[in-house]
Amino acid sequence: MRVAVTGASGFVGGAVVRAAVAKGWQVHAFGRRARADHLPAGVPYRSWDLTRDAPPLLDVDAVIHCAGSVTDWGPPAEIWRANLLGTEAAVRAFPGATFVHVSTASVYDPFRPTVMAKEEQAPVARYVNAYGASKAAAERAVMGRAVILRPHAIYGHGDTTLLPRVLRAVRGRHLLAVGTGAQRVSLTSVDNLAQACLLAVGSRPAVYNVTDAEPLTLDEALRAILRHRSVRATPRYIPERFALALAALSEVVAKRPVLTRYAVGHLAVERTLDITAARRQLGYDPSPTSFEGASSW
Repeated sequence: MRVAVTGASGFVGGAVVRAAVAKGWQVHAFGRRARADHLPAGVPYRSWDLTRDAPPLLDVDAVIHCAGSVTDWGPPAEIWRANLLGTEAAVRAFPGATFVHVSTASVYDPFRPTVMAKEEQAPVARYVNAYGASKAAAERAVMGRAVILRPHAIYGHGDTTLLPRVLRAVRGRHLLAVGTGAQRVSLTSVDNLAQACLLAVGSRPAVYNVTDAEPLTLDEALRAILRHRSVRATPRYIPERFALALAALSEVVAKRPVLTRYAVGHLAVERTLDITAARRQLGYDPSPTSFEGASSW
């Protein structure tokens, strides 16, 4: 199997490359960074900005598209360019290849809880920020032509988003969080996501939620992170209404807010996904949520 992986210089793309190499596949890796030293030896890597550079002349069986902008705050034009135009460019670059598109659970309605959501409940018509809107637009652009995967809150070795954000919220002996802690969340380990990406290669176009085996409460997740990182702190919860007011103020006065309304809305209520379709149709068999080994992430 010959596969191209975009975003290979990043967290998710790198994990997908390693999983594909372990499976014995021939992998061609692409990313915006000049180098990707974390990839296995012998994997050809090319620096490629999808929206600016000429596409590679390469014949592959499948493309696993992991590239994009993963941020809840930033210049909207840049986010749209990376997530929508970048996806369209990747499709054009490899005509005839199976296309696996790594999307996000942020395409579900951000204004209401996501309770064991099924795939047909998204995309929706309204979003809080450019990230959710641009990822939804990218899904619409490839719908019916790609296998679309929707993970939520990806974590694992090399995590650049979830774990750092949690650790930045530690203040002395307290970890500041939103809601009550009882709200349930689905998380996705990067290894489970890589498994789903490989299973999707060769599959017919469809949309799948991909998370860990079962949801857990936010409090359980935060305490596990603190325990495995040996951080002596206890979660302390800020009511959603107060947190939204703080986030709105932070967005006005800070160049890069520590807390955004998107983050509050994402954390304060249930965010769980139904993964029945992936289990049945892809043979997806995810492991439970675990932060074992997080001290080395």
